[in-house]
Amino acid sequence: MSSRDRNMLFFDIDGTLITEGAHILPTSARQALQRARSQGHLTFINTGRTYFNVPDYVRAIGFDGYVCGCGTYIRMNDEVLLSHTIPHDTCLEIVSVLRDCNVSAMFEGTDGLFFDYTRPASGDLARIQARFGGENFDISRSWDRPDLVFDKLVIWRDSRCDFNTFYRYITKDFTYIDRGDGFGEIVPKGFSKASGIRYLQDRLHIPLERCYAFGDSANDLPMLEYVIHSVAMGNSMDGLADKVEFVTTDIDKDGIAHAMRHYGIIS
Repeated sequence: MSSRDRNMLFFDIDGTLITEGAHILPTSARQALQRARSQGHLTFINTGRTYFNVPDYVRAIGFDGYVCGCGTYIRMNDEVLLSHTIPHDTCLEIVSVLRDCNVSAMFEGTDGLFFDYTRPASGDLARIQARFGGENFDISRSWDRPDLVFDKLVIWRDSRCDFNTFYRYITKDFTYIDRGDGFGEIVPKGFSKASGIRYLQDRLHIPLERCYAFGDSANDLPMLEYVIHSVAMGNSMDGLADKVEFVTTDIDKDGIAHAMRHYGIIS
């Protein structure tokens, strides 16, 4: 395949490559990705997860690179091309505001997670903490460690917190992504799944018409709206279908393979 015929394909993980909850990777998706790559196309993970949190069984598919943390970290062929970490002083300020506003949160770094051990975790936060602990990840890192730095964060709001005050503070320098049900994802301004695609386009000299993005939720919107060839999974959140070029079948109904055949990327 000549370089002018090579496509770049970008895939979200949760709800796109693996099912929510059970975290099952369909065999058809694995085979479609491997076939596309064997034919000379470039495949990338493009996820809100930070790099350490990309599962080994997803990495084992074989990718040319990773856009992680909503564009804050880019890696290709084992080389780190971009890595943006929130400055230490800003991290400390975020801790103070979260505590003052009684907002539950989890910090995500390139190589680990940080939890607030001054208060008991509950609800989804407690379940996530227990899941990571059960998977033998280090969950001992505290917000109060002296060298605290992280790349992004997620928060959970409820009736007991002062969300409005926190929102006014955080949106001065960060993008707030409403994931629904009181859950929010927070990323430094200027970074998104779309900024990750732009970076790789510039580096590899691949035009926008050769870029494809596959997603299912709110944090996928920047990349789905940026590319020409945007694909929403059949199991996507409400309203996403109106914002993409093509809606494929559900993740567990061969959605990835179906979309790639639709575009002629694989036969």
